[in-house]
Amino acid sequence: MIETFRNAWKVPELRKKLLFTFFIIVIYRIGGTVPVPYLEAAELASWFGSNDNGNFFSYLNVLSGGNFAKATVMALSVGPYINAQIIIQLLTYALPPLERLSKEGPEGRKKLNKITKYTALAIGLFQGWAYYRTMLNAGAVTYTGHSFERYFAEVIIILCFVAGSSLTIWLGDQINEKGIGNGISMLLFAGIIARGPAAVISLFQLMIDGLKAGEAKNVILVPIILIVFVVMIAFIIFMNNAERRIPIQYAKRVVGRKQYGGQNTFIPVKIAMSGVLPIIFAMAFMSIPSTLEMFIKPEKGSFYDHFLDWFSYTHPFYACLYFLLIIGFNYFYVSMQYNPVEIANNLRQNNGGVPGIRPGKPTSDYLKKILSKITLVGAVFLGIIAIFPIIFSAITKMNIAMGGTSILIVVSVALETARTMESQMMMRHHSGFLK
Repeated sequence: MIETFRNAWKVPELRKKLLFTFFIIVIYRIGGTVPVPYLEAAELASWFGSNDNGNFFSYLNVLSGGNFAKATVMALSVGPYINAQIIIQLLTYALPPLERLSKEGPEGRKKLNKITKYTALAIGLFQGWAYYRTMLNAGAVTYTGHSFERYFAEVIIILCFVAGSSLTIWLGDQINEKGIGNGISMLLFAGIIARGPAAVISLFQLMIDGLKAGEAKNVILVPIILIVFVVMIAFIIFMNNAERRIPIQYAKRVVGRKQYGGQNTFIPVKIAMSGVLPIIFAMAFMSIPSTLEMFIKPEKGSFYDHFLDWFSYTHPFYACLYFLLIIGFNYFYVSMQYNPVEIANNLRQNNGGVPGIRPGKPTSDYLKKILSKITLVGAVFLGIIAIFPIIFSAITKMNIAMGGTSILIVVSVALETARTMESQMMMRHHSGFLK
């Protein structure tokens, strides 16, 4: 990967794109330091520190690169756009008009992208209002007490959050048009990476404090955590590159004096084809009870109190249900992406087929069987990445529950960016037809 970026830097056009992308990321990070008016940062930091327990706000804080906990202009960051993308992608398979747009080529994709942005704006308004109400209950909103200023402060705070989210989407579009591509993913990558040094420093500070206090626990745990994270990165890279190649053979046919077909190829099916989306779906579902706890405080010993305790990320039930939901959402997402019947029909129309399998329904049944096995392997992989930090946190009492998801996002974006750079370099170094 490092060699890929080194070679890309030698190409003047790609070097300009890399510098432009870096410039946009710097603007995005500067925006993450701009405070929102009428907010008390100290009160908000205290409240968030006591409520950072694996709820939906913790997930949003990861997506924003820590800006959500600071309530800066970029607090919502890419969250509304990612949620809008997921919603529109799901509706594309449920609503015929959106499905027709997705099949109309570049123009249809432009219209879908515009619909996604409007949906992100609506989600941003709702999330901005919900975040304002949360901060109001936490005592982090400051105003003189007059009703007019209260409503004025509410409007200003919500508009600042929505403006920051819209600016994030625009910056992502600029990376797509003039940078190296994967705009929103690059901003998400930059936000998570920006929290890395602070996390590493806090781990070493724990080790230093343990040495000063004469406790060997942190001194042993911190190196183990670093080794585990390196192993997780290697595991994610291996699974991201892993694929199942289904062999395809095309029959020979003679047209005039020429013979067509007869070649052997394959259909590559990635093991982790759904990426981090099943984890995001499962995380959003599992965070609902703990998020409601912020607004509705249960009585000690009540049924609701026990119910919320089961949904605490340190509870074994949480990890088990989280793992099962990831598997379920992974199957759901893959079923939308791959249609074995359609693939089998396309192969038959092009005189192709799987060796040893008859065309038509036998081929589609074979593809379903292969996809089912691959999906299970990919789902278990995502589940292990998601729940291992939770189990590790429950054992060591150290809050790294979001670490697995963050690493998965960072590694996936880095690998995708490296592949994009390789493809662009290949286009510029292609010798052409004359040589």
